[in-house]
Amino acid sequence: MNKIIYLDYNATTPIDPLVAETMQPFLSEYFGNPSSAHAFGVKTRQSIELARKHVASMLGCEVEEIIFTSGGTESNNYAIKGYAFANRERGNHIITSSIEHPAVTEVCKYLEEKGFGLTYLPVDSTGLVNIKDVENAITPHTILISIMHANNEVGTIQPIKEISEIAHRYKIAVHSDCAQTVGKIPVNTRELSVDLLSIAGHKFYAPKGVGILYVKSGIKLEKLIHGADHELNRRAGTENVLEIIGIGKACELVVKHLNDYQQKMESTRNKLEQELKEKIPDTLINGNSNQRLPNTLSVSFKGLEANTIVSELKDVAVSAGAACHSDRIDISPTLTAMNVPTEYAMGTIRLSTGRFTTHEDIDKAIGEISEIVNKLRPASEKSKVSSHQNKIKLTQYTHGLGCACKLRPQLLEDILKKIPVIKDKNILVGVDTSDDAAVYRLDDKISIVQTVDFFTPVVDDPFHFGEIAAANSLSDIYAMGARPLFALNVVGFPSNRLPMEVLEKILEGANSKASEAGIPIIGGHTVDDTEPKFGLSVTGIIENKKIVKNSTTKPGDVLILTKPIGTGILSTALKRGMLNKANEEILIKTMSELNQAASEAMQEIGVNACTDITGFGLPGHLLEMMKASNTSAVLEFNKIQFLNGTVELAMSGNIPGGTKDNFNYTKIDVSYIEKISDVKRLLLNDAQTSGGLLISVPQNKSQKLIEMLLKRRVESAHIIGVVINAEKVKISVK
Repeated sequence: MNKIIYLDYNATTPIDPLVAETMQPFLSEYFGNPSSAHAFGVKTRQSIELARKHVASMLGCEVEEIIFTSGGTESNNYAIKGYAFANRERGNHIITSSIEHPAVTEVCKYLEEKGFGLTYLPVDSTGLVNIKDVENAITPHTILISIMHANNEVGTIQPIKEISEIAHRYKIAVHSDCAQTVGKIPVNTRELSVDLLSIAGHKFYAPKGVGILYVKSGIKLEKLIHGADHELNRRAGTENVLEIIGIGKACELVVKHLNDYQQKMESTRNKLEQELKEKIPDTLINGNSNQRLPNTLSVSFKGLEANTIVSELKDVAVSAGAACHSDRIDISPTLTAMNVPTEYAMGTIRLSTGRFTTHEDIDKAIGEISEIVNKLRPASEKSKVSSHQNKIKLTQYTHGLGCACKLRPQLLEDILKKIPVIKDKNILVGVDTSDDAAVYRLDDKISIVQTVDFFTPVVDDPFHFGEIAAANSLSDIYAMGARPLFALNVVGFPSNRLPMEVLEKILEGANSKASEAGIPIIGGHTVDDTEPKFGLSVTGIIENKKIVKNSTTKPGDVLILTKPIGTGILSTALKRGMLNKANEEILIKTMSELNQAASEAMQEIGVNACTDITGFGLPGHLLEMMKASNTSAVLEFNKIQFLNGTVELAMSGNIPGGTKDNFNYTKIDVSYIEKISDVKRLLLNDAQTSGGLLISVPQNKSQKLIEMLLKRRVESAHIIGVVINAEKVKISVK
């Protein structure tokens, strides 16, 4: 296995071996409560106070001015909220910058909701705050200025000392988030002249979960955490002894070795910058060249997408400065505030070196980054990619996953409203009811049904991906109750990123599933794209009297769902390497299973309406049915089946953006009983790929349909709710 070069030290650092060694005895041997008077407690109390001395020594302050917290975020919250609420009688205006970390900006937004006025200062093209802007923003009501010491993305160091001098002339307190500067450049409270200063342990080789807040003597804060009188009655809760010992040792190392650390990081960063500029033409370096952290390099590549670059890097770990989605480009607030041109900003990556980065590491990183960037350049000549010797993981070549990549429902809905519909009496199903496919009458008996669907990989294996994409495309035909006749391929393929053998496997998988459906795939259309995409345009046939729409539900109908949900959650976990093999196999089986048997069963029984559950999630597609038929629905949450592991994986953060978009879209029309947690509400809205059919069937036929589905081995089919008369709330989840 190749060594992965870690160049993301601004995100987090490993624990220094000397820090880990110092912490080791406190895992088992020294376990006493620091508040206890016996020998066990005395030992841990003495160790905490020694750590506090190391912190004070590093910061050039008094020991009683140091509070240990759970990390930089808590320190920022305590500093800003604590000072704002404790000094509200003096004023309610706070000044900050437009490039702060969310641990500051989100606190400021919260205070705005509580009646505080906020001024967000602009920065120049290098990310630097203008001193004159600071003074001009001061009002008689200003009580606090919070400006970060250095930016985490571009490394620009702010003139905190000068800002403090201005603030103190007006008797205004100053807070600085120093998470990125400790361990890289000198951080001294007296030299900076700040009143409050935040530190995060994991940014300078101490453990995660511990931080520091410096509070200048005389500064009053309102407590955030109430309880016993720990930390001189400023932060309740038994001290995190193990990690406090670690951060204390990390501070001691900074005092002893800062110059060496700084020189080593600057040497590797400079080598990285110089050689990347030489090897990659038209490269833009972001930040202030004179006032910049010694380890930080923000670099933009014109015309590329940062998440494509990051996904291509197999042996180098970096951060993306922008994320490109199907409907938008999310450029970081820092790059936006610096007015970095979009064509550069969208291709920005951050590289940050550390204590353990070697020149050999930099050589390897430069080689891989330059090779990938030059290969991806639109102007470069795209030669055929040679076959990969290692197994392809297809999800690593795409930004999103499956149907979660669809446009947000709100956007699509707004666009469709603006497009005039051409009247044709033979169009039996068009865009007016949000049905799954278009239906066009050929004569009094027969109509053709047509649909197109394509998306990005949801699994790693190209063959399985082809199967799933084909099953998903065919699903729209089956949801109308129709029989597919033939299909055409719709292909987007990055020939400069993947070998053509991968496309061959995708097509083989699709053809296998088409054969199962009994139809041929006869040609199609291909384009060269930045990421792999695949789907089918499918043509089917149906008798006019048997067309199943989603606009014909009736009060009293029973709602039956034929597959479990959660494919978006599991696919996201698969991409991140968090899905176990057993659940991966279940996921693939679920998504690649045709809805053919379910469609045939509902046609045999006779149903009122049907839709398939795909990108817009269960509530989203059900909402389309209810609006189109002017009815409402009641869902029973406990009767809805989820794929195994969805709750746990969602709790771990494996929630695709499409799922969140779905929830935000449907929440106006959907009510949930209180006991359904926020996570479970998101699960219900999960963006599905090749999901099941949602069938609206008269109650007197529902049990017979369930029996028919089970007979046809649609084993997950369950009754999940009922249709009721139209109410103000379209969907109630109980």
